[in-house]
Amino acid sequence: MNILFIGDVVGRRGREAVLHHLPQLKSSLQLDFVIVNGENAAGGFGITSRICQDFFDAGVDVVSTGNHVWDQRETLSFIDNETRLLRPINFPAQTPGRGAWLYEGAKGRVLVVNAMGRVFMDPLDDPFAAVGDEIDQCRLGVDADAVVIDFHGEATSEKMAMGHFADGRASLVVGTHSHVPTADAQILPGGTAYQTDAGATADYDSVIGMEKDEPLHRFTSKMASGRFTPAMGEATLCGVFVATDEKSGLAQRVEPVRIGGRLKEALPDVTPPPGG
Repeated sequence: MNILFIGDVVGRRGREAVLHHLPQLKSSLQLDFVIVNGENAAGGFGITSRICQDFFDAGVDVVSTGNHVWDQRETLSFIDNETRLLRPINFPAQTPGRGAWLYEGAKGRVLVVNAMGRVFMDPLDDPFAAVGDEIDQCRLGVDADAVVIDFHGEATSEKMAMGHFADGRASLVVGTHSHVPTADAQILPGGTAYQTDAGATADYDSVIGMEKDEPLHRFTSKMASGRFTPAMGEATLCGVFVATDEKSGLAQRVEPVRIGGRLKEALPDVTPPPGG
């Protein structure tokens, strides 16, 4: 199974990049399943029903989120009825929505789990216990043909720990929230693909996707002069591509994806090798 995970989509330019590039990526990477982190898609803060539908219409299978999931109040009105939109699984049990779901993809069943870290983040329930319970109940290669974990966190150490915690029990563990792609895409010893942060789908002439003036003002003066607003230059689509084994669901390949915008383009070559 060929799976693409697209990192945090920031504002209008990020949405445009997904809608523009995804058809080409679905064809060139022969994608079977697409996940997008959309928690910053609505003006940089939260997501709306219309934006979700735009993603789904473009070929996105699942939208994950993080600490900004409730920034648009309307999300509370539709998340219970939209199984393709996830919020972190380690919110308290009574929180609307769901943190994991088993989806029927083009080539099999895909469990997607969305969790949020606790280091330098708002304190939630234990993400390791929540993820562990979910992947123990829905086992890779038995109950699911692929398992993808979006771990939304600030600390690289916590993200790496989650990768090793789920190694051998997930197809991909990928970090979000930092908005900067890391250079450590790898397959862990147990067969799980891992990257500390997928990066953002945003204009990189910015401060993590936001126009530079206000963040610079706050850092240099320790005062706010206005709101954060998404940068409006051409966005780079950033993500992670993973190809899984048909029987085990473990990773056979993992590579970063970057297309458009300011960052140098990097796309996996899915052409089979000679004789392969």
